Amino acid sequence: MKIDRIQAFILGNPWKNWILVKVDTDQGLTGWGEATTGLTTMPTFAAVGEIARLFLGRDPRALQANWQDAHKALYLTSDGAVMSALAGIETACWDIVGKETGLPLYRLLGGMAQPRIRTYANGWYQDERDPAAFAARTQAVAAKGYSALKFDPLGHNYRTLDRAERRKAIALVEAVRTALPDDVDMILEFHDRLSVPEALSLLRDLVPFRPLWVEDPVYTNDIQAFATVCRDSPIRIAGGERFSMPRQFAELLAPGHCDMVLPEYLRLGGLSRMRQAAAIADAHGAMVAPHQAASPLGTAVCVHFDAATPNAFIQECFDSFHVAWAQDVFSNIPAIQDGYLVPGEAPGHGVGVNEAEIGKHPYGERNFMNLFSAGWEKRNS
Repeated sequence: MKIDRIQAFILGNPWKNWILVKVDTDQGLTGWGEATTGLTTMPTFAAVGEIARLFLGRDPRALQANWQDAHKALYLTSDGAVMSALAGIETACWDIVGKETGLPLYRLLGGMAQPRIRTYANGWYQDERDPAAFAARTQAVAAKGYSALKFDPLGHNYRTLDRAERRKAIALVEAVRTALPDDVDMILEFHDRLSVPEALSLLRDLVPFRPLWVEDPVYTNDIQAFATVCRDSPIRIAGGERFSMPRQFAELLAPGHCDMVLPEYLRLGGLSRMRQAAAIADAHGAMVAPHQAASPLGTAVCVHFDAATPNAFIQECFDSFHVAWAQDVFSNIPAIQDGYLVPGEAPGHGVGVNEAEIGKHPYGERNFMNLFSAGWEKRNS
């Protein structure tokens, strides 16, 4: 079997253009992957087309050799656009292997380590940064069956908070926690915003609201600063979604103050490298909660990964809050059941893509969400 065509497609999701990757073979099998990056689109779209030359004519089942040879040909790159392109192609190849063997992706990844994965909601807050609005949305999320939800209470602040902004952030957290049933967890996302002293000061104020974790309170790639916050915080700290190399997880976990990391297979270059990150976390006694802020196809891929990963703890999910037309494009997406997601038994990742619908939702030049711009929480809604 040989790869004879690789294509990229853009879907104009309002707050993040999605990039899909289709790999065709000379034996008629087709696989789908994703290469969504978020704050840029065209560089990754172009990268898929440019690096296709490294895969054409090769056996899609030679996953490890193909990835390693491509990565070396690209001079061991860690460029975000290229890594996402690699991830999209690799995922499509995993899908092809599943379709050839008739096996679901979780079986290819080692078999079921856990039959279902706990799930938390994100993307649910698309309102003004107002406690009453957030509380109302919170109740609707809980009613959908999620066992946890995540949100960023900090607006567009960067590095420091003045007194008014601190009060508003705390009021938002309090409103959400009060509106949630006691058995539904709250996760706080800080999007790399704060300095170390500011983060630690605010974390102490948030202890009464019992967040499951606080995510990325300081710049993630400053591992020394991040590890300092992990050591001194009274609340669990989680991070790692921006890491592009598995060894970065080892560097973060080595001091022993972090027990939750959030690898993203798109930034790492594919599922093979996310498996490495999970193994590194397991060796340090830590759990993984894969970051997934792309299309429903990405959710399904992560659920298969989670099912095959013993130290997978919980899965991020935006699927209940996407544009309605996503249901026309994607089929056979895992559904929330009592706060959990379950991998399907269809071959590969199991997601169907209606190619005829893609052209109805073209690239949008404004489909980007600036996390440091006032009102970003509305997500272009």
